[in-house]
Amino acid sequence: MLEAVTMKEIEKIFAITDALGIHREALVIPLGTAAPGRVRKLLSGKIEITVDAEMPFDEWLVRLPALIRQATEAP
Repeated sequence: MLEAVTMKEIEKIFAITDALGIHREALVIPLGTAAPGRVRKLLSGKIEITVDAEMPFDEWLVRLPALIRQATEAP
């Protein structure tokens, strides 16, 4: 599947986070991928979005809003 995150994928991620009202400077998007991908809130308050290496990107992208909500609503 996806081995590296390019501007093409980052722009798609931004489209979702922009729609959720999340400022781009509040995001950390590693250029590598991981299995599984993850979304977590960092101690700095930023949201780290690591793209899943095994799932097709567009399929994973559909799940991203729910992953962001889970990460930001967790205590």
